[in-house]
Amino acid sequence: MDGNFSSAANTRSTLGYLDGKNKTSTSLSTNIIILVNDVPVGAIKELSIKERREVKMIDELGTDGHIDSVPTKSTDVSGTCQRLRFDALRITEAFGRSFLHLASQVYPFDIVVLDRNRRAGNKISTVIKNVWFTDLDTRLSADDWLIQDNVSFVAETIYSVLTSSKAGSLVGNSAATGRDLGLITSGPFNTEDAVDIERVVDTGSGGRRGSLDSGGLLDIVDFSSNVF
Repeated sequence: MDGNFSSAANTRSTLGYLDGKNKTSTSLSTNIIILVNDVPVGAIKELSIKERREVKMIDELGTDGHIDSVPTKSTDVSGTCQRLRFDALRITEAFGRSFLHLASQVYPFDIVVLDRNRRAGNKISTVIKNVWFTDLDTRLSADDWLIQDNVSFVAETIYSVLTSSKAGSLVGNSAATGRDLGLITSGPFNTEDAVDIERVVDTGSGGRRGSLDSGGLLDIVDFSSNVF
């Protein structure tokens, strides 16, 4: 046992509190709310978010094995959403837009995924920034009369912050805290332009949409600290 809870012997997964009280540690989708312009989007069956980054392995003559690796392209953000047609809303209308067909979209919008699995002050808001719909299809079937709309989308960037207890306002605090296991996720990743650049980008602070445009990347590790 360590910290203020008991844990599994091999993995440190939480089993209960140190004083013997029971504890639930599994996050549930019933505590996730999808928001557009602060309005909940109802009847969603599934939301999928994908982040993809290309990484190039560096090889050399005379060596069997990669000697380095480096990203070669900005991170792409995409996703899909399935929604039951409900409240007489098609899926584009449910996302607060005044069109039914893809060709009509003229500007992007934001999707906020609010994780309420923790109490006020520890809730996580993930902002999918500047979303464009890329695919739209509707399922009509004689075997199942329910109508389902499906969309695919791309976005410019994504970031997460802790949500304060005041009217759901967003604050710039990092949501990557290590949580119940107390993992140390903040490192001495200091660069010319920012302190702990990973947290800066992760919270969308300073308009940053990636970490590799920050100076001093080759000197990023402070060897006096315990880093990976």
